[in-house]
Amino acid sequence: MEEIKFVQLGLSEAVEKGIAAMGYEVPSDIQREVIPIILEGKDVIGQAQTGTGKTLAFSAPMLSMMEKKSSVSAIILAPTRELAMQVSEEIERIAKFTGFKHLAVYGGSSIDNQIRTLRRGVDIVVGTPGRVIDLMERKVLKLQDVDFLVLDEADEMLNMGFVEDIEKIMAGTSAEKQTMLFSATMPDEYKRLSKKYMSEDRVHIKIAVNSMTVSTVSQYYYEVREQYRLETLCRIMDTEDMESVLVFCRTKRGVDDLVTSLGERGYNAAGMHGDMTQNVRIATLKKFKERKLKFLVATDVAARGIDIDNLSHVVNYDLPQDIESYVHRIGRTGRAKREGIAYSLVSGREIGFLRQIEKVTKSKIVKRDIPTVEDIFKAKNDRFKDKVVAELSQKGYERFYPIIEELKETFNVEDIAAALMHSLYKDELSFDYKVNVLEAPKKYVRLFVTVGSMDKLTPKKLIDFITYNTKLKPDSIGTVDIMTKFSFVDVLQGAEREIVENLNGKKLSGRKAKFEVAAQKRRR
Repeated sequence: MEEIKFVQLGLSEAVEKGIAAMGYEVPSDIQREVIPIILEGKDVIGQAQTGTGKTLAFSAPMLSMMEKKSSVSAIILAPTRELAMQVSEEIERIAKFTGFKHLAVYGGSSIDNQIRTLRRGVDIVVGTPGRVIDLMERKVLKLQDVDFLVLDEADEMLNMGFVEDIEKIMAGTSAEKQTMLFSATMPDEYKRLSKKYMSEDRVHIKIAVNSMTVSTVSQYYYEVREQYRLETLCRIMDTEDMESVLVFCRTKRGVDDLVTSLGERGYNAAGMHGDMTQNVRIATLKKFKERKLKFLVATDVAARGIDIDNLSHVVNYDLPQDIESYVHRIGRTGRAKREGIAYSLVSGREIGFLRQIEKVTKSKIVKRDIPTVEDIFKAKNDRFKDKVVAELSQKGYERFYPIIEELKETFNVEDIAAALMHSLYKDELSFDYKVNVLEAPKKYVRLFVTVGSMDKLTPKKLIDFITYNTKLKPDSIGTVDIMTKFSFVDVLQGAEREIVENLNGKKLSGRKAKFEVAAQKRRR
């Protein structure tokens, strides 16, 4: 059966564009099941594990149905400040082309700034229950006209004792609103809440947990610097004894770029994604199944629904958007009671997502060092020796004796054998490796900054501000993410203390800035 794509779910064009810009093509299980129900206007209970993409599941259809109005259209409740920030960041990406404004409200941040922003007008408020009630009591956050109410990680809010706060907030909202409750579990207290505050025709979507198993797959990861991602993959390919490898990229362009790069270096690779004709995809898959093609590079869209036996390895060149997709990917190499091997290439910021995968799938993902050139040399030479031993056992090489006798007049036998091995090695090596050991990834710390694009902050302004007011150089600063109300910046481990001590309270883009170490970001 053909895999459903986001463009088939009935989302608005602007939301589809935002999702495409994020690199997503195929919805996760919870997204595929819940989005059409929400678009029908029904109240929904979405029950699925952490890391399955619940934020996009409720925000994409909500943004597709929202209309501009003079008051707040949607309120999303989250149990912690960190989660409220994560949800807000995800919504920022999905809503990029919609024109809707959002605001995250939580304790520990200036309530005066939040009040000023609310008075200027926002469409979506994401907040913790305590801060939301505080703003309601100050009569600056009015929820009687909201069209959407979302409780995210509802079971966590229950565990933290927020039931009374949630009931107070829900009681202050419109009776005609659409309510969505998302949780990993469904405690009795939330069953009571759903009966009291949700419509009778509410739909309960539960995604089975038993699909999250990868017991027959040995999982490993390599922490890489982005500029060495391709070389790392080539080093792995040149070291490991791989027979049939499925390599995953997140986007169609990523597939095309990787296949081109591998082809230029002599690797037997081809790509497969949704933009290719059915005939091309069938022909490519046939070559792969018949072992005429060693490396198949694909998107999730192209790979789901195809049946491949005897797959030796799966490589996540890019990590997917959610844990379900990860499980679907690597499960292809552990079939029919065979042991499979899965490798993932990850940046430092993605390590937290791997830990989530381990927790949900109850498995272990082991870190491996990126192979050195010496490792590659040893691995290939071991395989050459095996080939030579096999040839010696089969005979049939006697016709080359005259050549050897001729060469022996000038060279000794050991040098002749070594030269032949060297020739084989050069032919086998596709990547032009310059150094024995790749430079290790730099360790970064993620900082939260209370200034964003609404203050006309840009990455350059933030970097200049840090380097001007500290002794740090620009190369100490990594990724910069500018959100509407706040920003994130990655700095080299050890630099965070100097920034926090020297920059807090200084004016950045017209506002007093506060820097603090951000909580570990969870993949949503």
